[in-house]
This record gives sequence, C-alpha cells and structure tokens, in this order.
Amino acid sequence: MSVSVRIPTILRTYTGGSADVSGEGATLREVLQKLDADYPGIGARILDESGKLRRFVNVYVGDEDVRFAEGLDTATPSGAQISVIPAVAGGA
Repeated sequence: MSVSVRIPTILRTYTGGSADVSGEGATLREVLQKLDADYPGIGARILDESGKLRRFVNVYVGDEDVRFAEGLDTATPSGAQISVIPAVAGGA
C-alpha cells in the first residue's frame, strides 16, 4: 500500500533533501523497513537497537500517535500520511 512519509529537516540528509517520500507497506513496521531499504541509515535514526521507536521520535499515522495505537504494527492504509517528528524538549 502506497503511503506518504513526512521527513523532518534533521533526517532529510538521508532522503536527498526531500521533505516527503513515498513508502510501501501494510503496517508502520513494513513502511519503515522499506524506507530504510530506499534510504539506508534512516531506520537507525527512527528505531533503536532493539527495533523499537526511539524515545525522542514521535510517529503519527494520520492524526494518531502510534504509541497510543498499535505501535509498529499500526495499519498504514493506502494513501495514509505518516509523519516522523523529533520530540522537542527544554525551555526555561
């Protein structure tokens, strides 16, 4: 299933500067595997060594935070918008 993946500025070096790339897969896990195959190294920035989402990376399928859905097993229907968003922390 074809989906659109929004890439944050900090990871665009992996996608040749592209802010939006196409992805394939029935689940988020499959989409991320294909994304890493197409753009080597990007997967390690989204997933940790154990294959789980990194603590400071938020991923949304549509408007739903996958951490509150099925995680990496969240369905990615054709045409879905996936957003990879680095968490922002700090402040005064």
